[in-house]
Amino acid sequence: MSGSKATNATGCRKFRVTGWVQGVFFRASTREVAVSLNLTGFAINLPDGSVEVLACGPVAALDKLAGWLQSGPPMALVSGVETTVVDLPTPKSFVTA
Repeated sequence: MSGSKATNATGCRKFRVTGWVQGVFFRASTREVAVSLNLTGFAINLPDGSVEVLACGPVAALDKLAGWLQSGPPMALVSGVETTVVDLPTPKSFVTA
């Protein structure tokens, strides 16, 4: 009754991160943060210079990742983060491509 249902909620979100986010260890850093939060998914560079991140796991962890993506690693300059809730099979690990 203490809201444990909310704390156990899981899901998947897709993020599109724009700005100076390629060539600054964004994908590798995102993977480190995601793994530390027990999230699965991927981070990939897109042809337009943005990075796409799919992350699945506990909603609280997804919220933490979303907050981190707003600034990313030290060398990144994030100008925007678009978030979409998606209904996909949960990946088994977090990878970069």
